[in-house]
Amino acid sequence: MATELRVFDQIEDIQPDAWNRLAGTHPALQHAFLQALEQSGSVDVQAGWQPCHLTLWRDGQLVGAMPLYRKSHSWGEYVFDWAWARAYEQHGLDYYPKLISAVPFSPLPGARLLAENDEDRRALIEAAIGVTRELGDSSLHILFPTPTEAQFAGECGMQLREQIQFHWQRDPAWHSFDDFLASLNHDKRKKIKQERRKALHGPDGEIEVLRKHGTAITARDWAFFERCYANTYLEHNSQPYLNLAFFKQLHAAMPDACLLIIASRNGQPLAAAFDLVGPDALYGRYWGAQWDDAGFAPGLHFELCYYQGLEFALEHGLDTFEGGAQGEHKMARGFMPVTTWSAHWLADPRFANAVGRFLANERQAVDEWAEALAAQHPFRRT
Repeated sequence: MATELRVFDQIEDIQPDAWNRLAGTHPALQHAFLQALEQSGSVDVQAGWQPCHLTLWRDGQLVGAMPLYRKSHSWGEYVFDWAWARAYEQHGLDYYPKLISAVPFSPLPGARLLAENDEDRRALIEAAIGVTRELGDSSLHILFPTPTEAQFAGECGMQLREQIQFHWQRDPAWHSFDDFLASLNHDKRKKIKQERRKALHGPDGEIEVLRKHGTAITARDWAFFERCYANTYLEHNSQPYLNLAFFKQLHAAMPDACLLIIASRNGQPLAAAFDLVGPDALYGRYWGAQWDDAGFAPGLHFELCYYQGLEFALEHGLDTFEGGAQGEHKMARGFMPVTTWSAHWLADPRFANAVGRFLANERQAVDEWAEALAAQHPFRRT
């Protein structure tokens, strides 16, 4: 049967059940998640993220889909290609617009080629390259695909890039945070206990932490979290990617995927962290604080972003906790290095060759770093 290619400039024009049937269970790939990004205005042409979702149809049925965006910048991607853009500019060429397949503002590894068989996954890559050519854009980038998808992309002529993230994996023997602590070596275990005591029992008053999941989260909680989240960006002289409308729409559509961790001191909300919850994994996303008159609370970031999430994962039997991009310091807290991938196709063969040489050198450095990290794991040696 003939396969038809269609491109959609808004995901709401694609039937949610058909999309989700291909997307699986990852919360950030759900139709409702991507629709909340678009309908809140966090993702649109003005934000530099023009949706152009690629779909394959057979006999009137959706058989393949690819979350795809036309970008006018490289913000919010977590796979850094600023040097490539500068090289284009120095040679009088346009690097933007470009096409990327990704979850906007989220370095979350997962499926990008949403299909039921490998033939359709390869067809999506070839179709995306074709769309890039037709638009006259500089390049196509698939960010944080699965390892199998990265392999398919390489077979279709895309160049692969490796990065390192730090993920926590639950041992079947761990049923509580104390079980996890007991698996660490003495120094790491002692440091975590000290950090938690210092964070929660400071000289300026006891800090109370609440984990609010699903429908327990209130509109007031979201408003406080959004202020904290935005403040983090403002402190770094940048604008937040997401807005309150996104978080509220996401919660209304997918309440069980939302976890807020809120810290208060002397009854006053102080800081908050937001995690995405999947059926078998927790995904650490955003954090922020609005310090009271007592000021900064040492160790509170680690408490809300790591230790509270680990306790939640253990209590709910989740196998994985992804701590986000970068962060070698996470190893001391049980997050181990894993390889993540991206795939890149550049239309200009001269730049494709140059990028290929760069990636070969970078890959060697990343592999050496990963090998060195593996020897520094925080667990007890048996």
